[in-house]
Amino acid sequence: MAKLDISRAVQILRETAAPGGQSVVLHEPRFAGAEWDYVKDCLDTGWVSSVGAYVDRFEKELAEAFGVRRAIAAVNGTAALHIALMLAGVKPGDEVLIPALTFAATANAVAYCGAIPHFVDSSMDTLGLDPDALDAWLSEIAEPGPDGPVNRKTGRRLAAVVPMHAFGHPMAIDRLIEVGEKWGIPVVEDAAESLGTLSNGRPLGGRGKVGITSFNGNKIITTGGGGAILTNDEELGARAKYLTTTAKRPHRWAFWHDELGYNYRLPNLNAALGCAQLEQLPTFLAAKRRLAERYRQAFEGVEGLRFFVEPEGAKSNYWLNAVILDDAAQRDDFLAATNDAGLMTRPCWALMCDLPMYENSPSMPLPVARAIEQRLVNIPSSAVLGLEDGE
Repeated sequence: MAKLDISRAVQILRETAAPGGQSVVLHEPRFAGAEWDYVKDCLDTGWVSSVGAYVDRFEKELAEAFGVRRAIAAVNGTAALHIALMLAGVKPGDEVLIPALTFAATANAVAYCGAIPHFVDSSMDTLGLDPDALDAWLSEIAEPGPDGPVNRKTGRRLAAVVPMHAFGHPMAIDRLIEVGEKWGIPVVEDAAESLGTLSNGRPLGGRGKVGITSFNGNKIITTGGGGAILTNDEELGARAKYLTTTAKRPHRWAFWHDELGYNYRLPNLNAALGCAQLEQLPTFLAAKRRLAERYRQAFEGVEGLRFFVEPEGAKSNYWLNAVILDDAAQRDDFLAATNDAGLMTRPCWALMCDLPMYENSPSMPLPVARAIEQRLVNIPSSAVLGLEDGE
């Protein structure tokens, strides 16, 4: 196991991400298009809340970007995932298979449904859920039930599986669809981080029964806060719109809600911001891939770490660039040295099974997820770092 020369690695990172000596953050938004004009239009016309032309436009353009029939804007990605799980049929007392290595929102959305997250190992090749490991695990713990497979150890229904495309790199989604079909478990695709990523030439987010994405302030494009539900099923799309808009039946004046709904609507102001950001998406993606290539070349041959490159068959958005250290014991020293130098870096998420609210949830063995958690570091990834003159 090679030891990393941390001082050299910090210097390489400085020369690649901040040659001018300035401090850099992990990921910042860029507003260089029509954002001011579109938001001002909302203010001038008074259409600032959850109804307005920009919401309709944003949903239409999102559907085109993700290659799906319907995109339903929501207040954030977590709310979108909550509704997506409901649309997939997740009910209280069910178990939902999710990667242990993910952002907390994935597990939290499961809990919002009254369900229990069941943690699955990851692949070192993709950083996402490992479909082959899941298939083998299901062979050990799953058995037929009246409404689908159940966990024979708990007696609970295995209601869905939620892959998450970590840092914008696609997990093996086509293989997971095969595993889901084999076991009768619907796939709910968490594409919160992967706008613009292609897997085998196709966008992510629309492979399973339903999917979601996010537009938080640090995402590829941002609406400040926001997300969307993605589906190729028109009926599911209509129901998603209904549930996220308080389950109110359309009427010229009457307020009639005939089931429990959710006020998960995205305001027109935010959608206006999103429309302007989407217009710049090709520029953002090109800049981020340019930055990733600079990192790849800069770290080539450096002992003690490797720069994570897109999986085979993928064209990743490189939302957050990452290096993986050989020696987990050096991770915190590397984090301290980079942040002391004004180069914002951060570790991977803590595994969900280690969080106090999920420590008693079911889990398969997690050797790969644990290794990634202990050794991966995200490095500065803002699109502005990869822009060329005139962009």
